Amino acid sequence: MVDRQNRAGVKFGGGGVAGGSESNVNRRERLRKLALETIDLAKDPYFMRNHLGSYECKLCLTLHSNEGSYLAHTQGKKHQSNLHRRAARDARDFANPLTVNAQRALQAPGLAQGVMPKKNVIKIGRPGYKITKIRDPETRQLGLLFQIQYPQIDSKINPRHRFMSAFEQRIETAQRHFQYLLIAAEPYETVAFKVQSKEIDRSEGKFWTYWDMDARQFSLQFFFKGELRAPGQLGGGGDGVVRGAPPSSATAGKYAPTGANAQPVG
Repeated sequence: MVDRQNRAGVKFGGGGVAGGSESNVNRRERLRKLALETIDLAKDPYFMRNHLGSYECKLCLTLHSNEGSYLAHTQGKKHQSNLHRRAARDARDFANPLTVNAQRALQAPGLAQGVMPKKNVIKIGRPGYKITKIRDPETRQLGLLFQIQYPQIDSKINPRHRFMSAFEQRIETAQRHFQYLLIAAEPYETVAFKVQSKEIDRSEGKFWTYWDMDARQFSLQFFFKGELRAPGQLGGGGDGVVRGAPPSSATAGKYAPTGANAQPVG
């Protein structure tokens, strides 16, 4: 092969075909200049600068060292293909009435840009509570009465509760014989009580909740479903049985929030 690069009368740098790397550099530079004329990064929804100072494409999940690299990426095949896929999916979702109704619900007044705002609440600790074992004097069903104290709760917040399976939590080893009762009220930490995994009797008078705003006390009572027995079949008779009735405002605040072993005061 004859070297024609350094021959007399030949312009320096003009003797030879550019290699693959030089072609790629030139191509990316052309794409960057083209993108600068057509794309405004301030209005690009997929352009993001991370905490490391580099740039990311949220559509393609790619990382770029500078704006030029990102602009060249937007003109590439991968980014353009993802844009077409996203447009097709949006069109399909818009044609689906269920999806359209869901989007309308998200865009209801009170929601910013269809996204539920995240609440940053500083937890102030666990609330005080008292747990009482109870038995229905007629059906002899066993149950529990929970009394949770929230002295610093906001007047606009009502405590919430739900039963959770042992297989939903990741704190303890799941045991099928137990379930958890969760009670939550901001700004207090959510408390969970481990109870037997039996069916809850939700009939009238068996399961109730009561929020005493004056005493800042939340009460919840439930009975387990079980075989109905006559009062004489079990020891103890009917003495000392706590009947399942919602507490009144006069008696709701008689227990100090000092834990499960709290005793009546006053």
